[in-house]
Amino acid sequence: MKTNNSFFKGIKDGIPICLGYLSVAFAFGIFAVSSGLTVWQSVLISMANVTSAGQLAGVPIITLGLPLAEMALTQFVINLRYALMSISLSQKLDSNVRLIDRFLISFLNTDEIFAVASGNEGTVGRRYLYGLILTPFIGWTSGTLIGAVAGNILPSVVTSALGIAIYAMFIAIVIPPAKKNSAIAGVAILSVALNCIISYVPVFDGISGGMAIIICAVISSAVFSVIRPVKEETE
Repeated sequence: MKTNNSFFKGIKDGIPICLGYLSVAFAFGIFAVSSGLTVWQSVLISMANVTSAGQLAGVPIITLGLPLAEMALTQFVINLRYALMSISLSQKLDSNVRLIDRFLISFLNTDEIFAVASGNEGTVGRRYLYGLILTPFIGWTSGTLIGAVAGNILPSVVTSALGIAIYAMFIAIVIPPAKKNSAIAGVAILSVALNCIISYVPVFDGISGGMAIIICAVISSAVFSVIRPVKEETE
């Protein structure tokens, strides 16, 4: 079976991901600074997480001083899909990928990196994977740095407008698959409806933003897993 194990081929394949991450991370940097974090706190979060949705949900929990248990549970729910991606990607790894390599690669196994690595014919080696994760990591951290610095320099009216970009990004992520699959659209709509109820009905005033994300995600996913389960495919 063919094995792709070229470090420079990995870097080349990661460049488009890097460029895409620059704009998203730029928006996150502005959002983090406008929420009260310093430039280096924002960059450190991106270096240690590399997850746009998780970081966006985590910043308000940090700035509001909410419990660490809520932070852990929020991140677990939002980022659970990466565990499934890592299990799937492990079937593509060459025998030269050691246990320590698996830990390091799984840390940067984002949606885009998973898609590119899985799209290779045959197996992928550790040198290719290290090249593939290097450029996106640089794009994500440097984009956050540029956005955070810009957030301290640009006028507040400009940073407020640019801060909307990160929400537009999530809408752009949801809309295409929702058009193809009504179940995904249903999950998104139900999540929005539940979040509106939690936000505006007085009886739920004690529920924090992080806990609201957990409740909406779990309930909407559970409901549609019952009424619209994924059909198993047989070879």
